[in-house]
Amino acid sequence: MSSNVQKTFKLGVFTLAIMNVTAVVSLRGLPAEAEYGVSSAFYYLFAAIVFLIPTAFVAAELAAMFQDKQGGVFRWVGEAFGKRAGFLAIWLQWIESTIWYPTVLTFGAVAFAFIGTDDAKDMALASNKMYTLAVVLIIYWLATFISMKGLGWVSKVAKIGGLVGTIIPAGLLIVLAIIYLASGGVSQMNFDGRFFPDITKLDNLVLASGIFLFYAGMEMTGIHVKDMENSSRNYPRAIFIGALITVLIFVLGTFSLGIIIPQKDINLTQSLLVGFDNYFKFVNASWLSPIIAIALAFGVLAGVLTWVSGPSKGLFAVGKAGYLPPFFQKENKIGVQKNILLLQGAAVTLLSLLFVVMPSVQSFYQILSQLTVLLYLIMYLLMFAAAIYLRYSMKNSERPFRIGKSGNMLMWVVAGMGFLGSLLAFVLSFIPPAQIAIGSNVVWYAVLTIGCIVVVVAPFIIYAARKPGWVDKSSTFEPFHWEEKK
Repeated sequence: MSSNVQKTFKLGVFTLAIMNVTAVVSLRGLPAEAEYGVSSAFYYLFAAIVFLIPTAFVAAELAAMFQDKQGGVFRWVGEAFGKRAGFLAIWLQWIESTIWYPTVLTFGAVAFAFIGTDDAKDMALASNKMYTLAVVLIIYWLATFISMKGLGWVSKVAKIGGLVGTIIPAGLLIVLAIIYLASGGVSQMNFDGRFFPDITKLDNLVLASGIFLFYAGMEMTGIHVKDMENSSRNYPRAIFIGALITVLIFVLGTFSLGIIIPQKDINLTQSLLVGFDNYFKFVNASWLSPIIAIALAFGVLAGVLTWVSGPSKGLFAVGKAGYLPPFFQKENKIGVQKNILLLQGAAVTLLSLLFVVMPSVQSFYQILSQLTVLLYLIMYLLMFAAAIYLRYSMKNSERPFRIGKSGNMLMWVVAGMGFLGSLLAFVLSFIPPAQIAIGSNVVWYAVLTIGCIVVVVAPFIIYAARKPGWVDKSSTFEPFHWEEKK
């Protein structure tokens, strides 16, 4: 007997916690924090408290508040500070992901290099700038063309990509470290070191500021707050469980690398693969090295395929509402935003050519990572400020999920902590790292400063140039609350 009544699926606490973990955790950043030894645990915990948890809770309130209106971060910031600020926020979210591609694909290129069986040749290939540039561009443009043909199958790749390329390798790395120590292996990490870092050495904090990007993306899980039973109780539990698992993976994974690789030999792009190689040799299972390299590379590629068209969809919807010229609103036969994807690809290509001026693959990886952090943090600053402002400008609006049962004090504490933490990381991200040869400091500061200025100014120029003819007649973008009042 069939029924016309369709049950609504509800997420469980642990299910959402695991979704948070898979959305946030990436192993490619572990070597950066392994530089700090035991004090890396402090950075992970600090960033989780002042950034990861505030981001999740603020995004949950905003997502639930505007669940029936499109726009994402454009809607959240625009409702508070107007269309210009909203357009800046979603622009930063899109351009940040665009700059992120060369860094994550650099890690993918290194993983591919270690598929061979000759360690010396693998490391030499991984350090070759032309090889890395070629792999980054080939894989990215392949992903772009696949996106244009439809991504129905990509969701299946993404589901197993997170498991095979992140969760399983992370668990394996930790287990190998335990076996190594239990079997009498000598730890290269000094566990008697200081937990609290020397904050007087600001140049040593730069790599640590990049940890905020490790936790970035948690705002996306806020859209699921309405998919839970008793969300006011269960959503915070899911966030804390997910945050705990995430921090444990990062801390134990970082320690696992530090145990097997001396601090002086840590390389941002190669050390994860070298760490696995060393552990496999210790347990007489070197044949596993190519397999783990393929798994890590697969995880990277699955993530890129998922993200190539993702953030651009939000910009595309806002563009059709009249914020981008008609050229960027063009779509192909199956509704994919082809021109935005092509522009995105051109930007990735230009950024990848920074290999020419940077002294090494590692320095290229670091400077693009820092620029990504800076741009994403500007968006987060806008988001945290908007959450506080909306408590007053839309105080009577329904909030299905609310930070604090009454009053605004807890919102000030949570969003304020997120704002100040983001601001601190933003300032630190400009300081050249002492651990990496970046070449000229002038190039470092020029790329970061000019990059930020150009990216931030661009949406204001586009906004000022907009015309009534830019609005697509098929757009159903809902007005802001202050437009409805007028």
